[in-house]
Amino acid sequence: MRAAWVLLAALAALAAYYVYLPLPGTVSDPWKLMLMDATFRAVQQTCHLIHYLRLSHHLIVLNYLIYTFDKLKYVSDNNVNITDAVFDGVEVRVFEPPAKGDERLKRSVIYIHGGGWALASARTSLYNNLCRITAESLNAVVVSVEYRLVPEVCFPEQFYDALRATKHFLQPDVLAKYSVDPSRIAISGDSAGGNLAAAVCQQLSKDEHLIIRPKLQALIYPVLQAFDFNTPSYQQNMNMPVLPRYVMISYWIDYFNGNYDLAHSLLINNHTALDVGQALSFRGRLNWTSLLPSSFKKNYKPVIQTTGKAEIIQQIPALLDVRAVPLLAENETLQLQPKTYILTCENDVLRDDGVMYAKRLENAGVEVTLDHFDDCFHGCMIFTVWPTDFSAGVQTRNSYIKWLDENL
Repeated sequence: MRAAWVLLAALAALAAYYVYLPLPGTVSDPWKLMLMDATFRAVQQTCHLIHYLRLSHHLIVLNYLIYTFDKLKYVSDNNVNITDAVFDGVEVRVFEPPAKGDERLKRSVIYIHGGGWALASARTSLYNNLCRITAESLNAVVVSVEYRLVPEVCFPEQFYDALRATKHFLQPDVLAKYSVDPSRIAISGDSAGGNLAAAVCQQLSKDEHLIIRPKLQALIYPVLQAFDFNTPSYQQNMNMPVLPRYVMISYWIDYFNGNYDLAHSLLINNHTALDVGQALSFRGRLNWTSLLPSSFKKNYKPVIQTTGKAEIIQQIPALLDVRAVPLLAENETLQLQPKTYILTCENDVLRDDGVMYAKRLENAGVEVTLDHFDDCFHGCMIFTVWPTDFSAGVQTRNSYIKWLDENL
């Protein structure tokens, strides 16, 4: 009996060691975040083991587990009509609130979900719930884009899926079918979806044949660059739950169908060293020492290699392709962007991506709202349903919807 108690105590200690992470004191619901992160890590490690054994791709297994778990927490709503459709070959989910009184036309939000271009779905409960609440709160038609995922396809296919679906919806006859006001349309997305939303918005702004354009863009902790993995937020939050730095680098490699052997070189910015000629013209567009306020720069120092590996850019030219890294767009493109909302979280490696994009847009003459949360973490806005319900999720979602309500 005594041996059993000793073993139990040892297992409990090991579990506590696995779960515990030193988190900033400002993070909301810290123990719940630790538990969720420990679950994520355990699942990811299992999926990587399956991948290593060559039984299946780890992202396919991870998505299977997400969908299996998701079936247990589906949330329906009789106040919003939810239908699936196909827009120019791309699957979408459309959320339509009932007509109110003599209202003829509704505003609309095109939403692109996150998940590292590889995970989740417009049909999962987390995004289904977010889009349903957005549609109901704004009395707006929400179109959630179901773009294809890694490893089925890689860049630029996700971008083209999002672009095709958006351009199809912006056609006058399609807007009329859904009773949408063509002058009150926003394009939005979170994380990798924010990346796609920003890239699509840039592409639309340069399309001279487009009749109808988005009025707004709303980007939620967007991932916008793969040029510098040592911005202050990448250094500060390199081991933060949900999206540590090495995981974000892995998502980029998967998105570009690259080699994992390049991960360390990317981490230390070998791909954008001073001797990498292809990167020189972009350096000024991502100079965080001038784009970030001192409150974000803190005491962090730039990591700029003198000698790096130019062959990385040769192998993965998409690292400098603005369709994949919208933060590197030229000023002439940024000047064409619509009124913009960018939500950032202090405890997120991607914080500075959003802050720098806000500053570059502002410098280009675009009206920008930067909505920063000191106590929140990456991905929090979709975590509002038990058992992954966080006060940070409700807080950020309400702020996002409030801005759309006031500006759309």
